[in-house]
Amino acid sequence: MNYVSVENISKSFGEVSLFQNISFGINQDQKIAFIAKNGTGKTSLLNIIAGLDSPDDGQVVSRKGLKIAYLSQIETLDLNLTIEESIFNSDNETLKIIEEYEHALKNPNDTKAYQIAFEKMELSQAWDFETQYKQILFKLKLEDLSLKIDTLSGGQRKRLSLAIILIHKPDLLILDEPTNHLDLEMIEWLESYFEKEKVTLFMVTHDRYFLERVCNEIVELDEGEFYTYKGNYSYYLEKKEDRITQEQATLGKAKNLFKKELEWMRRQPKARTTKSKSRIDDFYAIKEEAQKRRNNHTVQLEINMERMGSKILELHHISKSFGDLQIIKNFEYVFKRGERIGVIGKNGTGKSTFLNLITGNIPLDSGKVVVGETIKFGYYTQDGIVIKPGQKVIEVIREFGEYIPLTKGRKISASQLLERFLFSPKKQYDFVEKLSGGEQKRLFLCTVLIQNPNFLILDEPTNDLDIVTLNVLEEFLLDFPGCLLVVSHDRYFMDKIVDHLFVFNGDGEIEDFPGNYTDYRVYEDSKPTKVITPKKIEAKEKSVEKVKLSYKEKMELDTIESEIEQLETAKKEIESLFVSGTIAGEDFNNLSIKLQEIIESIAKKEDRWMLLLSIQEG
Repeated sequence: MNYVSVENISKSFGEVSLFQNISFGINQDQKIAFIAKNGTGKTSLLNIIAGLDSPDDGQVVSRKGLKIAYLSQIETLDLNLTIEESIFNSDNETLKIIEEYEHALKNPNDTKAYQIAFEKMELSQAWDFETQYKQILFKLKLEDLSLKIDTLSGGQRKRLSLAIILIHKPDLLILDEPTNHLDLEMIEWLESYFEKEKVTLFMVTHDRYFLERVCNEIVELDEGEFYTYKGNYSYYLEKKEDRITQEQATLGKAKNLFKKELEWMRRQPKARTTKSKSRIDDFYAIKEEAQKRRNNHTVQLEINMERMGSKILELHHISKSFGDLQIIKNFEYVFKRGERIGVIGKNGTGKSTFLNLITGNIPLDSGKVVVGETIKFGYYTQDGIVIKPGQKVIEVIREFGEYIPLTKGRKISASQLLERFLFSPKKQYDFVEKLSGGEQKRLFLCTVLIQNPNFLILDEPTNDLDIVTLNVLEEFLLDFPGCLLVVSHDRYFMDKIVDHLFVFNGDGEIEDFPGNYTDYRVYEDSKPTKVITPKKIEAKEKSVEKVKLSYKEKMELDTIESEIEQLETAKKEIESLFVSGTIAGEDFNNLSIKLQEIIESIAKKEDRWMLLLSIQEG
């Protein structure tokens, strides 16, 4: 069944043409990825399909009554609402019934209202829907539904926008970089969700493992031409290579024919017959074909990096906490020449803090960081580039350096480095504020590299970069002779670049693992499964005995959920007081006792909640 037909659409901004005469269709259950370079109109195409923008020419025809949801990179949430209010802010009938039920739970004394809401849940069979959407919120770490949107971080807002889209189950999902701001566990859950769910997708993503495992079709805008590949990412790479080989063979024939026709043109007298004029017209067509060239850039730099001494970087029993939140506990490591280490772990476990401790931007609680005298850090942060009004691309990079020295006395200029990272000579004189988000990140990367560091520290370098740029960056890093320390959620990138991992497990624990990300996953999957505790056995036995909860047990289950949320909120408030450093003396002791009581109460209620939930799920 056809959902959307894109018919000969074109889009330009001023003199810049993004794409011309693009046509394709989106059918039910297709999972399509759109690949193109930054700045060539990916987001514009998504906006047009979603109905937020219109093409200059052509049209987009959607099936009547089609429900489309769009995860944009632009903030669209109402900052005055809570997480819960944002979820229920829709015309979804099942969600309205669940909202009424949730409201009844907050007024347990009104048993009549609860009974009515309970019966509506039964009649509409909303229990499965409620369980599913709560699982989505849990997986995306959005358990506290009372939080206001304006208090959430950028990453939390992105996760909430994604959760709302998944909960509403539209006919067509349009996703712009859905894995940004997700940690590895969340990305793998989302990957698994899309693999098993019957859902129609059209998305832009730079996550190549995600492309490989989720998508069944890839469309590409390359050098102004539009191509379709009926397969996943591996199939795309294979067929694209075949296409480029064929194009190069055709180009070689065109060049030979052009030389032959050029000689004929030079021999012709000024007066020409009708037949020769026809051949002249053909000549110019041949000339245009022969002069085509692919704008491929491969970075093969023999960098003359500053010499590294015997001492690189030493971490001696370093520790860091924020109040009771332990980030790093007594960690030690001595870096060796040429090491390439990846840093992975859930969001909030301290990966970026670790980089800032190493570079001296945040003080240690204890321990010592010793940096070798010859070490020159190049630090790519998530903050990005500071844009100065009226500044041009080439001017930005020249503030940091004019060239990178290469071996044998050669060097690469700032302009040449920019060109290798896909900034054409013309683009180098554009104003920085005109660049797309991905192009600005690419420019920031160039400002780090032009300083010729011998120890690169990269914090999420792949965010907002297109696949073409990622390949260029990977080629550069594979040639980089110095040390590399990189935080990234891009599994493909990590597998290709690093051979050693620091795994942040939380509570200050850092695991030193000798291998890349895939090696680590294989290692984790090979661990023996956890032994079932007596409590879990008891819950399992009771679930066999009793498949369905009683009315009172159902009410208890829902009440416990809200009680746990309230306790978690109280726990976070006390922890934030500790982090502020304003608590001392007797108040400190009283709050410590209260925090311990809350933690114990949460554990007891979670045990009861698990038992009731296991009975309900039978």
